Amino acid sequence: MPEALANPADRLMTIRGLIARFTQQEDLNFLLTNRVPRAALTRFMGWFSKIENPLVRDFSIACWRLFSDLDLSEAKKTEFRSLHDCFTRELRPGLRPADPDPHVVASPSDGIVGAFGRIADTELFQVKGAPYALLDLLGDPALVEQHRNGRFLTLRLTSSMYHRFHAPYDMRIERVTFIHGDVWNVNPIALKRVERLFCKNERAVLRARLPSGEALTLVPVAAILVASIRLHFLDRTLNAQSSGPVEFSCDANVKKGDELGWFEHGSTIIVLAPEHFEFAENIVDGGRIRAGEPLLRKP
Repeated sequence: MPEALANPADRLMTIRGLIARFTQQEDLNFLLTNRVPRAALTRFMGWFSKIENPLVRDFSIACWRLFSDLDLSEAKKTEFRSLHDCFTRELRPGLRPADPDPHVVASPSDGIVGAFGRIADTELFQVKGAPYALLDLLGDPALVEQHRNGRFLTLRLTSSMYHRFHAPYDMRIERVTFIHGDVWNVNPIALKRVERLFCKNERAVLRARLPSGEALTLVPVAAILVASIRLHFLDRTLNAQSSGPVEFSCDANVKKGDELGWFEHGSTIIVLAPEHFEFAENIVDGGRIRAGEPLLRKP
């Protein structure tokens, strides 16, 4: 064995590199993550991840580490009951402080910055050259009017990231709409190939107002292996098996940085803001951002 591979960490990095090169082939990646029974696989993963068996847990987390850059050093716990418990882990207190500047709208989650910019009337983009309509995303003409010519930003959470999301500003959440849909992968390869992907996947529309009365809307979008969005202020988990109402009126006052809920795997959050807001200096295409860091600035 070459000396460079004698160290277990080096061997792991080599295996990850081979897997990455293999899965970065676009046709193969799309086939493996989309041309599969997506809904059935997602339901299975929801069941499997909650199995509280040490052998299942340890094997699952070991596989997860092999395929990703999973880092549990920030986790509040050192032991997890199940794979699900690890997915939805809390962090140690103080690791994601919300920016205290009252002019800053903070990032609601850890993520990779995707498409962002000005909404052209009511049109925005999932990637360059792939537009979609705000009405198709939100399903409410009145809410579309509130964000006409506004700002949008897409945050993609990878599987290994911290999966909880937080209030980006002091605000009042007035209504939640849950929209049933598909569970396409939301990685860049799928975004280039599937038109209007965000408008097809399951998602929750969180309508909120800032203390100034301005509209701020968050759209957590589920994906394959996810399709479950937990919202603490409703005390509900929304997914394909959710029955009953899809419209939830509420009057939840939250402070910047308060935890709103979690995804049960990696996915996406779309942030919609007023047109006079400006993007923070750290916002660049493909850049990484953490929950609580500046996302937008109020003039």
